[in-house]
Amino acid sequence: MAARMMDINETEKPLSDTTEDTNADIEEEEICFQDIVLLEEHGISIQDIRKLQAAGINTIKGAQMTITKKLCEIIGSNDEKVAKIKEACTKISLPNCFITASEFSDQRKHLFKLSTGSNALDKLLGGGVESMSITEVFGEFRAGKTQLSHTLCVTAQMPGSNGYLGGKVIFIDTEHTFRPERLRTIADRFNLDPLVVQDNILYARAYNSEHQFELLNNVAAKFHEEAGVFKLLIIDSIMALFRVDYSGRGEIADRQQKLGQMLSRLQKISEEYNVAVFITNQITTDLTTTQQDVVLKPIGGNILAHASTTRVAFLKAEGEKRIAKLYDSPDLAENQVMFSITSGGIADVND
Repeated sequence: MAARMMDINETEKPLSDTTEDTNADIEEEEICFQDIVLLEEHGISIQDIRKLQAAGINTIKGAQMTITKKLCEIIGSNDEKVAKIKEACTKISLPNCFITASEFSDQRKHLFKLSTGSNALDKLLGGGVESMSITEVFGEFRAGKTQLSHTLCVTAQMPGSNGYLGGKVIFIDTEHTFRPERLRTIADRFNLDPLVVQDNILYARAYNSEHQFELLNNVAAKFHEEAGVFKLLIIDSIMALFRVDYSGRGEIADRQQKLGQMLSRLQKISEEYNVAVFITNQITTDLTTTQQDVVLKPIGGNILAHASTTRVAFLKAEGEKRIAKLYDSPDLAENQVMFSITSGGIADVND
């Protein structure tokens, strides 16, 4: 399947042809990416603004998403100054209030979905990996999690449905499994230039759970610096470093607290910049088996279970075939499909 490579200088075109809808799209996009420096016009010092930027808060919406306690820690001040920041954000952006379900439905029209490379898997996910949400895939070793990560690195750069033009990708690697050369064969499958594909991916290796969290500040900065250009953030895998760093007795509560903070940050980033967040996850070794099925237990507990919008289990099958089982979703029915791992990445079984 051939596809035109995206031009990173292009911006998303409005889905509607009417002037009214076009203006609404532009207005909403401007609201999403309002720069934090606008606070200076409302009496907030440039020193405090720089402190917010250093903490990875680069937009008005990002400040609105941050709790007062955290803002006090960042600014190094009391509630009064933070209240002034919050008030200024409300004046600049839309007020924090209720909207109708119809209005929310209109907002969701700006979401996009990234193809997995398999039509069957896309259908299972309701069209693909969705933006403004966290999609988690878990499974045992060689189940296809990292293969899907690499495939998404390529498909995210390709034009898709509903006017999607493609975009850049950030890949955070916690297990040293990212391979640039793997992208070449996947790019060849879609008739894309491998060098252009690689140049549109920013890579970072995380060495511990704290470093993994700190990298999110860099992620937010890049998303803000090239507003609307980045479309996908991948973390492969989400729990590997937490599993190592918090392995002693009595550390599970601390681990879950830190994990919860990171997942909250991921969710906010996905909404703030309208990007898709894709994470892979490991499983526990105490699998239980019945005659009908294999029950997988992803690690991370309820913290990760509640944070992930969509969860999918990958199971090994015959040869390079794999089974994807929808584990949890707010709007999709439980189901399972089969796909395969090919030299060109994730594909349908008969491809």
